[in-house]
Amino acid sequence: MNHDEVWLIDPSGPLRGDVEVRGSKNAVSKHMVAAMLGGTESTIQNAPEVGEVGITAAMLESLGIHVEITEKEIRVERGAEIRPRVPDAFTGLNRIPILMLGPLLHLAGEAFVPLVGGDPIGRRPVNFHVEALRAMGAEVEVGDGGIFAKATRLRGARLELPYPSVGATETILMSAVLAEGKTVVKNAAMEPEVVELALFLQRMGARIELSPDRRIVIEGVERLRGASIWLAGDRIEAFSYLAAGLITGGEVRVHGCPQDRLVTAITTLARMGARFDINDEYLCATAPPEGLRSAAVQTDTHPGFMTDWQTPLMVLFTQSNGMSVLHETVFENRLVYVPALQRMGCEIEVFDQCLGGPACRYHDTNARHSAVVRGVSKLKGADVTLPDIRAGFSAVLAAAVADGTSTLRGVHHIVRGYHKPFDQFVSLGLNIRREQ
Repeated sequence: MNHDEVWLIDPSGPLRGDVEVRGSKNAVSKHMVAAMLGGTESTIQNAPEVGEVGITAAMLESLGIHVEITEKEIRVERGAEIRPRVPDAFTGLNRIPILMLGPLLHLAGEAFVPLVGGDPIGRRPVNFHVEALRAMGAEVEVGDGGIFAKATRLRGARLELPYPSVGATETILMSAVLAEGKTVVKNAAMEPEVVELALFLQRMGARIELSPDRRIVIEGVERLRGASIWLAGDRIEAFSYLAAGLITGGEVRVHGCPQDRLVTAITTLARMGARFDINDEYLCATAPPEGLRSAAVQTDTHPGFMTDWQTPLMVLFTQSNGMSVLHETVFENRLVYVPALQRMGCEIEVFDQCLGGPACRYHDTNARHSAVVRGVSKLKGADVTLPDIRAGFSAVLAAAVADGTSTLRGVHHIVRGYHKPFDQFVSLGLNIRREQ
């Protein structure tokens, strides 16, 4: 991954064409970690070519897990000796190490993982993970350098998450499947990627029951085997490319992402006036001649409007008629990307009040988690540095309709999270070029 690469973008008119989305960045790395638990080889198909895969593979190799990445699939198989320490070199690269605690406890009886990283979009506290592991019988110490844990055998427990955290739910799933006895998780995350991980573990021999009211029941088993899975299309990427077509007045047909992963997103765009063509092969959206209408949208846990959808939506708001409102309720610092868009002429104001929806858990804080957006804004090219994956993609969309050349730095963030984004944009007709 080239951290010095710069993209230069000139406005190129409507983006049109077809995009095939692969499995999600958020799913593939979690499946690679889950594959540690199998006694035989696992294969993950339809994986995206993203930086996250390489980072996770290197971590697994450092632990004694063999990983082979080909154009068609990722193969993961446990080696004869497991090293229970994720090297310090992986500190802050992403949030995957903390998900390795449970599997390493099962395989080695102890584990050390360095401090987590990822995009600077808000607090993603490790305490949910730590408290769950402690409740299952692990001794866990959180230090300045990382997290150390040990356990002779994890035991099933009754757990209730304070918030339906995706990462904490995944930690519990991968810790409970080989624990002694039954684990019941209340207020669990039910995002499609979490269910997909549960289905993969079930193929490996786990006993998992998805119950009503965000409750998951896991009965521990003695051992798991390897399994194969075809990852469903990335709903974040699918929405992002649909937005690319709408923002530029074009039409992008998105293949490979099931409609049921985009139900709320489709309805949100339809309320703004977008017209949809949906069949078993693709989804596409077009704007009416008079343009899209403004909207008030609140992000939420699944099945609500996904937090990762709001970055391209914000750019779409700037090209829609009237005043739109965005209320972010999942991550308090998700709007960290707004200054980059403001430099490109986006008329966005951020507030610490809860706008566009009922009061959320950030209503008594100083978190600037609501935005009011004026459209239609006339955007201009600018030199911007991208703070994270989703912000990076949105800056590309803004640059596509801006007057003049835009210089985007930090594009390695986009490459970390999207499948071949440069090639995809070229295929849609974007005037984009690389510079070192």
